[in-house]
Formats: sequence, C-alpha cells, structure tokens
Amino acid sequence: VELGAQSGLVVPLVAVHMFVFYFGLMADVTPPVGLAAFAASAISRGDYLKTGFTAFWYSIRTGILPFMFIFNTELLLIGVNSFAHLALTIASAVAAMLVFAAATQGWFLTRSRWYESGVMLLVTFTLLRPDFWMDFVYPKYDVSPPQKLMEFASAAPADTGLRLRIEGTSIEGKDVKKTVLLPLGDVRPAAQRLTRSGLTTMALPNGIQIAAVNLHSAADRAGFEQGFTITGIETLAARPAKEWLFIPALVVLGGIMLLQRRRAVTIPAPTRIVQQM
Repeated sequence: VELGAQSGLVVPLVAVHMFVFYFGLMADVTPPVGLAAFAASAISRGDYLKTGFTAFWYSIRTGILPFMFIFNTELLLIGVNSFAHLALTIASAVAAMLVFAAATQGWFLTRSRWYESGVMLLVTFTLLRPDFWMDFVYPKYDVSPPQKLMEFASAAPADTGLRLRIEGTSIEGKDVKKTVLLPLGDVRPAAQRLTRSGLTTMALPNGIQIAAVNLHSAADRAGFEQGFTITGIETLAARPAKEWLFIPALVVLGGIMLLQRRRAVTIPAPTRIVQQM
C-alpha cells in the first residue's frame, strides 16, 4: 500500500488482502511447496518437479487474478454504481481470463502463432485495465490547490474520501511524496469531518501543513504523517468512459478468430463402407 501510494496508486486495503490471499493459493501448484502437484505426481508416478512446473503453467492465469483486484477494484464492487456496470465488469473480466488462457496455452480456435498469442495478451491487458491506455490521452485526475481543502471536504458526499497529494520527511529521514485517500464519513462541516478522520491541519502561506494525526485514526491508517504538507487535491477528470476501449480490443480479437478459422484443420467426415451382399 505504501509503495503504491508513492507512485500515485491508492489501493484499498481489502484489495491488498485479496492479493495476498490469491497468491497464497498458488502454493498448492508451485514448487517448492506444491502439495497438490506433488500428490498428483505420486499418483501418476511422474517427476514431481516437472509436474509442479506444468501445473504452474496451466494455472498461471490464477497469477494475474490478484493484479486484477489491485488495478481493477470494480471486481470487488468498489466504485460499481449500477447492475449494468457490474455485469459489464464481470463479463470483461471473464472474457479476459479466457483470452489469457488461450494465449498461454497457444490454442484458441486452432493452434496459435506466436504473434497471435502476443496480441491476445495485449487484448487481455486491455480488458483488465482499459484506463491504462486512456491515461495516455486524457488525464485521470485534475489537481486543485491545497487551499481548497475545506471546500472539497465540505462538498464531498457521505462515505467518500479525498485524494490528497502529500510530501514531507519521514521519521527515517527520507523525503516522501505520495498520494493518500482520506475517508470523510457522513456529511458534516469540513472542520468536523477532518477532525473525525483524525486529521488536524494548519494553513501556511505556501500550503496546508498536517499539524497532528490521531493514533489509530482513519488518517493514520491512510498514511498521513505529522509535519507533512498537502500539496494538491485530486478529483476525477471529465473524460470518456474507459469501457469504450473494450470495442477495439474485441475487434482485434475478432480478427484473430477469423484468421484462425480460415486455417483451422477441417476433419473430413468418415467414409461409409457399404458391404456388398
């Protein structure tokens, strides 16, 4: 979470828990633990290391599932506003996993060529994280000056938060710049919302300084530190929906399907032999 915050990536704690949990599941099929793979090799009397690595290769799509929770938190119902939004999120994730399995196995409608597998991996990435490409064209966040902190804190809806850019020197003496999400709770005056979150600020001529952070408060858990300075407030920018990028990804996938369908091997129907009486 701390490393992501330093790169501007705010990761919900539940997403981090799911990330660790799903990677723990990989221990059943990956050496040197690989309990399931070792049991299978004992039953089949095969080489246990070869069985383990083969099992890992077959289940490698499970290895990208934790990253889906980090970069696409909508799978955890975070930021999902309607049933249609949920259905689209689930459908795109399922399609991405199927395309990824086809790419890693080297077989879609027929045996895939190396460049087709590469394109399918690109399609998988687009279906899982379409906003990656959107960020090259449109910025995801607008940055407002820190002097508007009280204005944004007062206008924020209930049970939401503020994305704040902060910087300062940690207790280890390191210069830190990171983006954190401050939960605000229910609707109240701005000063009360900040206080209930455990954050006390002080206005300075060049910005807003964090005067105090209550221990075990929401601000403390979010990563705020006393003495740091708030340098900016991030708000979602107005830009086209990221789901529009699903269309070119599916068009490219359709092109691969046409190519493979043309060269698919057609198995001739068995010849019926008629015995003469």
